[in-house]
Amino acid sequence: MAGTSLLALLDDIASVLDDVALMTKMAAKKTAGVLGDDLALNAEQVSGVRAERELPVVWAVAKGSFRNKLILVPAAIAISALVPWLITPLLMLGGAYLCFEGAEKLAHKFLPHEASEGEAHTAPIPDDLVAFEQQKVKGAIRTDFILSAEIIVIALGTVQGASLALQLSVVAGIALLMTIGVYGLVGLIVKLDDIGLHLLQKPDGSALRRAVGQGLLVTAPRLMRLLALVGTIAMFMVGGGILVHGWPFAHHLIEGAAADVATLPTVGAVLAAVTPTLLNAVAGVVAGLLLVAVMTLVSRLAPAKG
Repeated sequence: MAGTSLLALLDDIASVLDDVALMTKMAAKKTAGVLGDDLALNAEQVSGVRAERELPVVWAVAKGSFRNKLILVPAAIAISALVPWLITPLLMLGGAYLCFEGAEKLAHKFLPHEASEGEAHTAPIPDDLVAFEQQKVKGAIRTDFILSAEIIVIALGTVQGASLALQLSVVAGIALLMTIGVYGLVGLIVKLDDIGLHLLQKPDGSALRRAVGQGLLVTAPRLMRLLALVGTIAMFMVGGGILVHGWPFAHHLIEGAAADVATLPTVGAVLAAVTPTLLNAVAGVVAGLLLVAVMTLVSRLAPAKG
């Protein structure tokens, strides 16, 4: 599950970069027509506006992630020692939020909106792009907080019963390595297109170097879109898994389903391995859509009451 959490983190960073890049391009070309939010920009666009904000955005979220760890590591150890029963409810709240966030993405993509596509393209653009970017970064840091909490609790479980000093050292070390690894990887991914452009622009570049550069330019935007898809799925897998593990009835039900399919000839072992993950994701989708429906209803009733 920890690996799935990392995919969800990657998706959230990709989403922030996508939104910031879109708003920056739109602000620079208010009179130049309609722009989409596709990451597959041409080389000049990629090397211009997007390159200016990619690493600053990643760095801003990474710093927020470090602050999250400074809060979560001592808090997790203290809660585990003093009120261990509180860990599961807190994780379930975080899991519900992940499911809600994933379901919001699905609803935004597949359900009709009040504004048409043309209206969305002509919607007012924030004049303060710095404030807009900060808002997006804060959203990514919130998601990081929940996913980091889940990973830290898993890490803490591996050293349960050890001395306080050992628990603190192990959990803090894992948290530090996780943050450096994840955001270092994200920084590399978002600069793949710039690396490809650099290889293409070298005047003395060989045919192989140009081929590699062209390949990176083609691959980078597709990789970002793939991360967005896989990361959204990961939100449901992680969030649904947390909710299921916190609800004994659902947890035993899924375990029973996995045991049943394990008896099938030939494919039983494979199905038994993937069934819990798939059912966790389904539970995450259902929980997320229910939360979106409730929040939508509340938001529509609130103005009416006012």
